[in-house]
Amino acid sequence: MTSIPLRQIRAVIAVCEEGSFTRAAERENATQSGISQHVAAVERTLGARLFERSAAGVVPTPAGVRYYKRCIEAVGILDSAAEEARGIASDVTGDLRIGLMPTFTRAVLAPALEQFIDRHPEVRLHIIEGYSGLLTELALADEIDFAVVPAFEGQVGLKVTHLVRDPEFLISRPRPDAAALTPVRLEDLRPFKVIVPGRDNVRRRNLETYFQTHGIEVDSMLELDAMIGTLELVARSDWVTVLPSLISVNDIRTGEYTINPIDPALHAEFVVIQPSRRTLSTQARLFLERFKAEVAHIQATWAEALAAPSFRGAPKARAWNP
Repeated sequence: MTSIPLRQIRAVIAVCEEGSFTRAAERENATQSGISQHVAAVERTLGARLFERSAAGVVPTPAGVRYYKRCIEAVGILDSAAEEARGIASDVTGDLRIGLMPTFTRAVLAPALEQFIDRHPEVRLHIIEGYSGLLTELALADEIDFAVVPAFEGQVGLKVTHLVRDPEFLISRPRPDAAALTPVRLEDLRPFKVIVPGRDNVRRRNLETYFQTHGIEVDSMLELDAMIGTLELVARSDWVTVLPSLISVNDIRTGEYTINPIDPALHAEFVVIQPSRRTLSTQARLFLERFKAEVAHIQATWAEALAAPSFRGAPKARAWNP
């Protein structure tokens, strides 16, 4: 088969991700007619129609979707090869823009940053904290190298890879009726006044599904997309919240909060998303490796804490008594 030039392949990728020949042309610094000609040339070579054109926009056909996915893989391999060659030939430098949820900025970020900056001082770091909706938009707009968000069904224009499956814990103020790190059943807690993230946050949907599935009666629900505010309110009131273990590892022994595993277990899945149009830079890949190592270290810390004799021999919490 006749080989297809890379510029034509990139035109197909751009149209598929942008859903518009006009926006694809703007993104590729080309003319609309030029992009149309590239796509038409690919369709002639393949003998297949890749897009359905209408007044509402441009939608890939089943053949177009399949071709797009393979093109993303192929272009990614080429970009990775170039990035690896540059990384070997020179020191690690350049900009690095990362989007993180508060789940990761509270405990994971600082130690990961400390080691990364020490090893790669020439990298210019930009860390953006936000919730999943904002971070997904930034990744789609190619304004960040990667972001960490709750797992979701995926989206055209994004490459999604699994990061970690993390248990969620009940976080409350210190209470005499419940020992720290002992399992609790949320349906036994009365009154159950819980702080949850906003509806645009994937974790909110997961929490509500868990509540409904396990017959948990919620007496009061407060929507709060502010992690510091959430923890401050929990520390001084009878409101509780449910958070991944990764954010609460530094609170294991402080006594500022009571942390309890939930029975039956509830887990949060987190993924790394990145613009599918390009591969991770050397600096992004190295930071992600350090970041993953810190996540693994925190999970090992939790495993050790929960396996301690004081945890194994402790009784379950009694009925809620704020």
